[in-house]
Amino acid sequence: MAAVAGVIAEYNPFHLGHAYQLSAIREMLGEDTAIVAVMSGNFVQRGECAIMEKHARAEAAVLGGADLVLELPTVYSAATAEIFARGGVEALAATGVVTHLCFGSESGEIEPLRAAADCLASEDYRAALRRFLEGGMSFASARQAAAESLIGEAAQCLSGANNNLGVEYLRAMKRIGTSMEPITVRRIGDGHDSEAAGEYPSASAIRRAILGGDAWQHMVPEGTAAVLEREMEMGRAPSAMTCAGRSILYRLRCMQEEDFLPYDGGEEGLYHRFYKAVRQGNNLEEILNLAKTKRYTHARLRRMALHAWLGLERAPERMPYLRVLAANKRGCGLLKEMKVCAALPVITKSAGVRKMGEEADRFFAAEARNTDLYALCCPAIGGVDSDYTTDPVIL
Repeated sequence: MAAVAGVIAEYNPFHLGHAYQLSAIREMLGEDTAIVAVMSGNFVQRGECAIMEKHARAEAAVLGGADLVLELPTVYSAATAEIFARGGVEALAATGVVTHLCFGSESGEIEPLRAAADCLASEDYRAALRRFLEGGMSFASARQAAAESLIGEAAQCLSGANNNLGVEYLRAMKRIGTSMEPITVRRIGDGHDSEAAGEYPSASAIRRAILGGDAWQHMVPEGTAAVLEREMEMGRAPSAMTCAGRSILYRLRCMQEEDFLPYDGGEEGLYHRFYKAVRQGNNLEEILNLAKTKRYTHARLRRMALHAWLGLERAPERMPYLRVLAANKRGCGLLKEMKVCAALPVITKSAGVRKMGEEADRFFAAEARNTDLYALCCPAIGGVDSDYTTDPVIL
């Protein structure tokens, strides 16, 4: 029986490094390996809109080597690494067909990541983390320091962004109790936030080139370039938070101090500081700069602003469904298998959600509202209810 590999990604946009990863997975598991990607929807972990809407990004991913792309809803995709990982792992496990969970890492080795994952699950770690947080450290710095105090140099793997996510995937797999086998591919190319544009430029460098009006077509696979150019011609890309700046500012200024409390992630005093910044800043960047401290990073604050603008609720204990964004012939074959063995309902037609009960209907409606607000981030403002009218891209 052929392996089915699962990956969790943002594909913002799908680039040469992503294509390399999918090729490396097939080298490891066999050329006939099917690949299922759980991909962030219209908003990403940085607390920003994706540069291109989710169906178009999923189409580019299938053109680049994925067989089936499922959506990671906003409550997971625009969250902390822990929640992002939990949602992605839960979705892949729920397909019932994925045999291997594959992810990129700076180390390229599973065992150091397992050791770090075990450390982060211990009570000793939680106690050390509290101690460093109380000392004023940011969460990321406190996390690193707490792990190093317990496992020494082995904790160095947590300093890499992809290693860090890999550790969270392993933790989520252990909590869920999945039978998927984890494998990792050593990451190549520039760091995820690098501004460099080498042989394998980062997604950040690609987005910077696109938004800055510089040449970018050589930085992505041909399929991604074709999809992006089409979306740009249609006025649907490149999307940016600045396009929705007045809408975001309106929402934040209408909120009272206590209204920010659900979005501060339990960070003592953050909602007070953020509210004060909102009352002083005249645009989102000013607000973020006013609120930023050593402890509160830009990424953390961007997520808080995004959550407040969208009115996001907490991620549910269990994802109510799996939504298909794109597939090819092999991916459609997987969908037939999933009809029998998936642990969650699978949405292949948007109208189908209404048959899945009140919880699924409410969750889908909330995601549809997120998509309606994403339309404000596009160069040409899009319409509403597109989540109810857009079906998967089948190639």
